[in-house]
Amino acid sequence: MTWTLDPAHSSVTFSVKHMMVTTVRGSLKIRDFALDFDPAAPAAGTVRVSLDADSIDTGQQSRDVHLRSADFLATEEHPAIDFVSTAIEPEGDRWAIHGDLTIRGTTRPVALDAEYAGTVANMQGGRSAGFSATTTIDRDDFGLTWNVALEQGGWLVSREIKISIDLEVVAATDAEAETRAEDRERQRISA
Repeated sequence: MTWTLDPAHSSVTFSVKHMMVTTVRGSLKIRDFALDFDPAAPAAGTVRVSLDADSIDTGQQSRDVHLRSADFLATEEHPAIDFVSTAIEPEGDRWAIHGDLTIRGTTRPVALDAEYAGTVANMQGGRSAGFSATTTIDRDDFGLTWNVALEQGGWLVSREIKISIDLEVVAATDAEAETRAEDRERQRISA
């Protein structure tokens, strides 16, 4: 079953330690999303998420400009951050979602600790489902190595980035699912 993203009720956020004493939080916008999922057979599901790297927002413009630069995300050359699942291991409402994460042109395997909140009837007469997931990555693994050593020891920006994902999705009608599949095929062919 194909599901579409409800962007008004979905978010991707991250946090990273600054000077080893405070936490900087930010967000990224979802630019493309595909989920095929049957609640009765979650292990057969697939998910693909593409984030707009240029949309990074930490609430401070000068920091966001630096994060978009070649020191970090290099968004002019690498406009997307992509995740493609390779396996889903459900255990009740807790799942391990394994996949490949690509940041700045470097792809590494990651595992998301996910929670399936269930499926409900929505206000439009269709079905909605909710998911949340977290993971922690080492930014050095993706070539995000810029840093400054602190006089007292440690680093200006920690290597560890915590990522949190909250998604609300809506079951696509057969016509919507067919149109999305055709659009993805056209994009694949033109790439």
